[in-house]
Amino acid sequence: MQRKIRKIFASAVAYLAVVMTLTLSVFGADIGEVYVGGMPFGVKFYSDGIVIVGFTEIETAEGMKNPAYDAGLRVNDIITGINGSEVKSSGELLRLIEQAEGAVEVTYIRGKDVRKAKLEPSTSTSDGKKKTGMWIRDTTAGIGTVTYIVPGSGEFAGLGHGICDMETGELLKMERGTVVDVQISGITKGKAGTPGELKGFFTSEKSGVLTKNTVCGVYGCFSEIPYELIPEPLIEVGKTDDVHTGEAAIWCTLDGVTPRKYKINIDEVHRTGNRSFSLTITDRELIEKTGGIVQGMSGSPILQNGKLIGAVTHVLVSDPTKGYGIFIENMFDAAG
Repeated sequence: MQRKIRKIFASAVAYLAVVMTLTLSVFGADIGEVYVGGMPFGVKFYSDGIVIVGFTEIETAEGMKNPAYDAGLRVNDIITGINGSEVKSSGELLRLIEQAEGAVEVTYIRGKDVRKAKLEPSTSTSDGKKKTGMWIRDTTAGIGTVTYIVPGSGEFAGLGHGICDMETGELLKMERGTVVDVQISGITKGKAGTPGELKGFFTSEKSGVLTKNTVCGVYGCFSEIPYELIPEPLIEVGKTDDVHTGEAAIWCTLDGVTPRKYKINIDEVHRTGNRSFSLTITDRELIEKTGGIVQGMSGSPILQNGKLIGAVTHVLVSDPTKGYGIFIENMFDAAG
């Protein structure tokens, strides 16, 4: 394995053999160096509860009805139980609704409050099935970029921001999550007013697990470290005070599965919050391909002066060549 790693890294940029390392605690292990990421990963995220995302009218023998809305349920309520039984999937909820005789007691969360409602399903004239009139979601899937990988253990961090509810912007509570391999297959180019995105497809059922969803990123563990995709040797973890305005670089994947390095400039360092510094994409090749920062690039590691100092997190909708990054220290702290 060591010979394989040395071969992969033979043409990589050399780094200082003697450095003053920053010791940080990640998943209970003190480390000063990590593998830089830049490779895409897929997320299958199962939320803690079933989220109501919309409502629809049901045609019944008595006319159009919406049982869920009439019971007082609303968009973004999180259903956690039916008739006192915990439900963790949409399939389980639908099965309990179908089997119920008459009204059911729905336990749900709105904001920070736990509430209950009586819901009487209606029989649809179109197929004779009992229906509630609500659209629900229990999973989220998407693509992001790995920021760093912990040597030895395979633990990693990515995204640089949390997975949030699309409607409310609030951090989703994670019941469980899996990591899957991804191959980038296309790009929707970003332009002023319209964010672009990386397009890809999952190439495996599972390549790891997610353990945490935080405002600073998602965390998990690979089943096997993808040594063949790691673009650089072990790199020193930078301190917040190491970050300064000027030239820097990011690693990201715009096609296939292999990361490439692109030039950026750090425009302003804010020191506080998770939009820790503002940046501009200066690499002409990256701009020609994507228009700037696009969805799916979140988590792309940022390097400056031979150190990992942060990750790309947000794009300015008005100018996709500009965006924000988060300090790597913030991501390590959130790892807990």
